[in-house]
Amino acid sequence: MSLQRDPDRIEIKLFRKYVDLKDKRVLEIGCGEGRLTWQYASASSLTAGLDLDRDALRVALIDRPSNLSSKVQFSTVKAEWLPFRKETFDIAILAWSF
Repeated sequence: MSLQRDPDRIEIKLFRKYVDLKDKRVLEIGCGEGRLTWQYASASSLTAGLDLDRDALRVALIDRPSNLSSKVQFSTVKAEWLPFRKETFDIAILAWSF
């Protein structure tokens, strides 16, 4: 039996109910293959996805819709050592990460 993550899409329904990402700059820590990224990125003005798993980021780059290539960037960076100036982002997301 394969693992199914949120087949009823409850996570993104709650996310959209409580978080407005319209034109926001978003930092997603632990973005992995972009499972959540693709659910909200079109609303954001900029999304930076960070993950230590290089293979997962390769998949995210391959799966990135062409219309989001200028809005969504990925980096292999530790969350403790963010290479951004203060107040670069409006919101940070950390979901399903450990």
